[in-house]
This record gives sequence, structure tokens and C-alpha cells, in this order.
Amino acid sequence: MQNAAAVEAMPHSWLEDMLAILISTLMISFAVILIRQAGALTGGTVGLAFLIHYLSGWSFGVLFFLINLPFYYLAIRRMGWRFTLKTFTAISLVSVFSDMHQQFIHFEQLNPVYATLFGSLLIGLGLIVLFRHRGSLGGVNILALYLQERYGIRAGKLQMAVDLSIVIASLFVVSLPILLASIGGAIVLNLIIAMNFRPGRYIA
Repeated sequence: MQNAAAVEAMPHSWLEDMLAILISTLMISFAVILIRQAGALTGGTVGLAFLIHYLSGWSFGVLFFLINLPFYYLAIRRMGWRFTLKTFTAISLVSVFSDMHQQFIHFEQLNPVYATLFGSLLIGLGLIVLFRHRGSLGGVNILALYLQERYGIRAGKLQMAVDLSIVIASLFVVSLPILLASIGGAIVLNLIIAMNFRPGRYIA
């Protein structure tokens, strides 16, 4: 038991952090392709970028990068430069990868409900990896992690409340079946975070 505890308390190396960020952002950006192909949404700044993308036709990657810019101030002030640098790297990679995937992946047939739920699951898993390595996808992630570390408020619960609000706000952008699938995806995503990332459980 002592050996297991010692392993869990061992900090990640910079190489482990970079590999984790690379793998998680590839996973999340692939999920973005699935959700966009379904015409659905999700929560957080990803969902907000989707909403503007559907309304304007602008690049999702560019929108996602720009929306997160104001949140770096809170990240630097409250979470530190190391966290902010990892978050900036993760956001930049998701922005690039989400547009890059389109050059290599083409879906001829894709069930929108399946794509939305599976894509949300992938985003949840990717976020757990980022959180575990002291990074995030910016925006609500930064606020949720700050409140969890400062006040013990579960990140998944705050994330779920914000995500459902963003998804519901898209009622006039997507059809009702896609909206319901998007809400289901937001619940799946945040249940994964709530069940697998708890205050004080991990030492990064």
C-alpha cells in the first residue's frame, strides 16, 4: 500500500505532460469532428464556438482559440503560469487539430445521436487527462478547476450547469432531436468528469 501511495504522489515529468496533452487534444479534436458532423453541440467554450460556427460559418478552430483569450488572465492570476501554458498549448492544438482532421476524415454515414454521445464521451475522457496533468481547455474549465481547488466545489457539477445552459440556448439553431442528443451528451461528458476527478484525490 505504501508503494502504491508513493507512485500516485510522484509528479509527472514535462515529457509525460506533453504526451498527455498531445493525446488528449487529438482525442478531443476528433470528438469535435463527430459532433460537428452530427450538427450537434456541447457545452463550455467548445459549445459556444460550435454555436457561433453554425450561425456564421466561420472556422471552429479560429473561434475556439479567440473565445478563450479573455480567460487566460484568470488562469495566470489564480492557477499559475505552468497551468496557463499547458492550457494555451491544449487550446491551440485542439484549434489546429479540429480543422486538420477534416483533411483526412470523411463520414459518408453517421448516426447523429451516436456521434453526439460518443463524441461527448471522448471529450470527457480527454478533459480528465488534461485535468490530471494540470491543464484544461480554458473558459469554463479554468473557472471550474479554480473553484474546485479553492472551495472544493466539484468541477463536474459546475461544468454540467454551464454546459446545459449553453446547449439549451441553441434551441433556435438545431432541431429538437439534435438538441436532446446534445443535452444527453453534455450529461455524459460531465458525469465522466464528476465521477473521475475529485478534489484532493490526485497530486500532479
